Amino acid sequence: MPVAGNAFRTAPDPGGRGFRRDASIAWSDPDNIYSVFFRVDRPAVLDLALRARAADAPGTLAVRAADQAFDTVIQSPDFSVCPAGRIEVPASGYVRVDLQGIKRGGNTYADISDLIVASDTDGLSLDYVKSNSGNMFYWGRRGPSVHLRYEVPRDQTLQYAYSELTVPEGQDPIGSYFMTNGFGEGYFGIQVNSPTERRVLFSVWSPFKTDNPRDIPKDQQIVMLAKGPGVHVGEFGNEGSGGQSYLVYPWKAGTTYRFLTEVRPDGKGNTVYSSWFGDKSQNTWRLIASFRRPQTDTHLTGFHGFLENFSPTHGHIGRRANYANVWVRDVNQQWHECTRARFSVDATGRGGHRLDFTGGADGDHFFLRNCGFFDETGHPGETFTRSSTADAQPNIDFDALPRS
Repeated sequence: MPVAGNAFRTAPDPGGRGFRRDASIAWSDPDNIYSVFFRVDRPAVLDLALRARAADAPGTLAVRAADQAFDTVIQSPDFSVCPAGRIEVPASGYVRVDLQGIKRGGNTYADISDLIVASDTDGLSLDYVKSNSGNMFYWGRRGPSVHLRYEVPRDQTLQYAYSELTVPEGQDPIGSYFMTNGFGEGYFGIQVNSPTERRVLFSVWSPFKTDNPRDIPKDQQIVMLAKGPGVHVGEFGNEGSGGQSYLVYPWKAGTTYRFLTEVRPDGKGNTVYSSWFGDKSQNTWRLIASFRRPQTDTHLTGFHGFLENFSPTHGHIGRRANYANVWVRDVNQQWHECTRARFSVDATGRGGHRLDFTGGADGDHFFLRNCGFFDETGHPGETFTRSSTADAQPNIDFDALPRS
């Protein structure tokens, strides 16, 4: 299996150094550990080997898996199969193989292109990122994205989406995007962007289909109508294009935040999208931004949430979020509670490249979980039902919401 789509630097910290453009890994720091992950569908006895070469001079690696360790010498200057050892895996699930340098005679310990796994176990099947088709080495290292599509009343015209989000402590690694209020033309949620920066992000796609915002004709550009204090507004691309706003904000795991989004036609062939954010315990709202989307005449559609990792160097670290007290409000000022949601996963999960994803309902909230190479796998298409929180219906003074 290629290391390019299945390996991560797991010590001393995540990072991209050591990953080469030829899809191999090579390193010189004895403290670095690179871990390769794959999944077995049953208990098995596995013979491990590396496809590797000694670029400058022979080197020795420690190969560790299933509580066993093997010293593997890499001698040939050409890529060749270097046996490591045999392990026994007692149950189905993910297997982690750690690689660490012990001795090197050249600039690096070795160049490694593949982990080779052989077995006589009858019927054994392995799941991992098998090739870079569709840029899957990148997407596979990011890990699967998981989604909740909320059930809403079909006979009502909806104007507002409301939800509450709590990220459990320790479930907020770098690269996480906890998206709470998704709609047909954009999304709204919170991110972990670096060890020192976190954001509240609200984006609306242009009706013009392109990954380059500079290509959008003027009459199809997203127009900012208002923004809250400290909010940055600009453009985004590479996943469709449009208007983006974000607030650098030190949100905390373990704290519950609330999110409100309005989708309202302006009567002139455009639609106005506005989003507000707040700490639930403080009972205050702050405007993130209001955008006008041209050539659009719609109310709220496609209400959903998702969880993704956007950092491929952090795709081996797990994350989870709890989505609670989910509601929509119609144009007649009536609230409707959303207690059911349909679960789905992106192509990384559907294709079996990564199976560390799940979701569900736990009491009064939904949850999503991905990455971390845990053994449980969710069932796309399943519908979850949470218990009602009718006594916690949102109580919002809409006239008092900040609009600028």
